Amino acid sequence: MAAIDRAALATFLRRRREALQPEDVGLPRGQRRRTRGLRREEVAALCHMSTDYYARLERERGPQPSEQMIASIAQGLHLSLAERDHLFLLAGHQPPTREMLGDHISPGLLRILDRLADTPAEVVTELGETLRQTPVGVALTGDTTRYTGPERSLGYRWFTSSAARERYAPEDHALLSRVYAAGLREVVARRGPGSRAARYVELLRAESEEFAALWASHEVGVRPGPVKRFLHPEVGRIELTCQTLVDPDQSHLLLVYTAAPGTESYDKLQLLGVIGAQQV
Repeated sequence: MAAIDRAALATFLRRRREALQPEDVGLPRGQRRRTRGLRREEVAALCHMSTDYYARLERERGPQPSEQMIASIAQGLHLSLAERDHLFLLAGHQPPTREMLGDHISPGLLRILDRLADTPAEVVTELGETLRQTPVGVALTGDTTRYTGPERSLGYRWFTSSAARERYAPEDHALLSRVYAAGLREVVARRGPGSRAARYVELLRAESEEFAALWASHEVGVRPGPVKRFLHPEVGRIELTCQTLVDPDQSHLLLVYTAAPGTESYDKLQLLGVIGAQQV
């Protein structure tokens, strides 16, 4: 690790915090806001750290933050990749390698996600690794950001854990298995034999007979239907349409789930919104 530039780091953090407005990150403005930009406690919550820890950084105090802390701050402050790399250098770390499978979500995609607080939505990688969910998204499928290692990928969990299939209608399981196997084959073709996707294939071929058989069929281009059918433990069966927005620079996907007004699924989606708000 290089030496931390405490003064420059503190100034950069303050300037980026002051440049953000509550509505930029999906927070209510409130009636009596006098702070220019976000409050320290708001940024700390966005970065998943204590207010005291974040405040000490802005005051040029405290221990040198780890790479994990800096990555969390960069995401919480909605930094661009260039700004993220600058933040790493100020903190005395080398910036992460810029790769297509990086976890840093672009500010533009985050701004859209922040405005979808009342809708199930998530940002995922091309390997199906969930990076961020809205509260209603967590209410719909559970917190899928908590996994580590290969289990971060829904496609990997689909073939290795029966729990991964519990919230999906049984009549869709066979098609979804084909979708995940074909999708992984397409990622391997893009990223090459030394990629993380290729490592997942080797693990799955050894762990799942179903995946091994599907892999041997060499299917590509298999896509799910327009409607996704979920089985929720509290609201029951719910049918949602999934719209996808692609960030080509990072190969991230923003998935947004909606229901047609006037349907039973629409009413259940409103109930999920209440459940999501209670979980925050």
